Amino acid sequence: MAKNLYQLLIQAQQAYPQHTALHFKADSLSYTELLQQVNNVAATLCQQGVQRFDRVAVYLPKQFETIYTIWGTSACGGVFVPVNPALKPVQVQHILQDCNVRVLVTSKDRLATLTEVLAQCPDLHTVLLTDDENSEQVAAHLAVKPLLPAANQPEHDFVCGLTGAVTDSDMAAILYTSGSTGKPKGVVLSQRNMLVGASSVASYLNNSSDDVILALLPLSFDYGLSQLTTAFLSGASVVLLDFFLVQDVVRAVTKHQVTGIAAVPPLWAQLAKAKWPAGSAASVRYLTNSGGAMPQTLLSQLQAIFSQAEPYLMYGLTEAFRSTYLPPADLARKPGSMGKAILNAEILVVREDGSLCGPNEPGELVHRGPLVSLGYWNAPEKTAERFKFDPMTPAGIQLTSPAVWSGDTVKADAEGYLYFIGRRDEMIKTSGYRVSPTEVEEAIYRLDPALVDVAAMGIYDGVDQAILVVVATTGSDPDIASWQTQLKRSLPNFMQPRTILVLDSLPKNANGKIDRKTLASQYEDYFLTGAST
Repeated sequence: MAKNLYQLLIQAQQAYPQHTALHFKADSLSYTELLQQVNNVAATLCQQGVQRFDRVAVYLPKQFETIYTIWGTSACGGVFVPVNPALKPVQVQHILQDCNVRVLVTSKDRLATLTEVLAQCPDLHTVLLTDDENSEQVAAHLAVKPLLPAANQPEHDFVCGLTGAVTDSDMAAILYTSGSTGKPKGVVLSQRNMLVGASSVASYLNNSSDDVILALLPLSFDYGLSQLTTAFLSGASVVLLDFFLVQDVVRAVTKHQVTGIAAVPPLWAQLAKAKWPAGSAASVRYLTNSGGAMPQTLLSQLQAIFSQAEPYLMYGLTEAFRSTYLPPADLARKPGSMGKAILNAEILVVREDGSLCGPNEPGELVHRGPLVSLGYWNAPEKTAERFKFDPMTPAGIQLTSPAVWSGDTVKADAEGYLYFIGRRDEMIKTSGYRVSPTEVEEAIYRLDPALVDVAAMGIYDGVDQAILVVVATTGSDPDIASWQTQLKRSLPNFMQPRTILVLDSLPKNANGKIDRKTLASQYEDYFLTGAST
């Protein structure tokens, strides 16, 4: 049995050596070709001094080199840190600094945007480029080298011996996710977390080597990364796609005869509006949704388009990979349900004291089992807030594994099917991402020193949460259009406010803080009533 992601790929290569592992644009790679390139990158990383537990960041869109780096890092015993390619330099800087990244893999164009921030990352010693080596000075402490050997140079030799993870409890990755306050936190995933997760998901999706899985989501998103781990476990093929036009997705599904698609509600809403010629979606046998509830109207539209496909509605959180799914057979019988726990997970609904709730009694969702991650990187206080005692652990056990207390309020019916009620904090869930209101607010405060109060909220728009910001200022009326232009330079697209409203004042609670609950109730129908137009 594989004990790390690299061994998972070796097993796939041994079982399916000539089967297509990856498609990207007009090119494809067999499992044998993929493994050879992963070995080349692993050798490069080892030559640059990457050792066990060293962090290697990859700041690229979905392309072959991104996969080489993730699996090559695992082969060296390192820890890969996938950086969302939509992030701006200041967010990239935070990630590189926060987990002390040693090696960064990126492209020449992306490196040019990072020149200023990399000087503030003293732990980073090497940048590996996917394209031509950049001879320009980036930072005095950095070496800039090619990721792969040139076409006229011999390929590297790499033998994975003791350099790989010694046990499957070794950390494999750090994925950054936002909380309700502050900057994103790094969730530390073990090799076991990822391997068990792949096995669990592949089991209920019935993945096999016949599958062709469309990878639409960022690989910095655990839901997106899962498309690769489940595919390699099953010997399936993966189509890497970053699209600009929704019809590109339609063409990819038809061209590659895609069998599985994973998306979040806003992306599903786009796909539902695309033009699907007769028979173009006939190959799709399953759809999966996570990152937000699927509206029933949207689900019906998708079922009409993908008439041969079974929808799997899922719930997950980065801290525990995946928690629940609703079997397609239960869609009509349990509308609105999150389903039950996936294989190798146990989901509890508990009161504040850890006692179990009764049927239909609201409580906090707690996830226990081997999918629970290793906590947040270098953040003991934040880890203690989310990773707490396991309510099911017998009192006699002295060293207990923590459970994830999600912060989500849910209830379970008499049959154990779960239903989402709401969040206990003000975190915004949009486009499948968790967005910190504080991070958006800090970016807006920097726009104008006359700002007195700023509050960012997630407001339902019929499909997803959209970001609404309300501000109070002591100065003259601000230039909102100018603000939004500036925000596009400092925040990624998924963190952009859809609307910014200027008020005379913001409501306060007894402690003098902004009363977010009152604001949320006042504006809960803002995007549904057309007030934003």
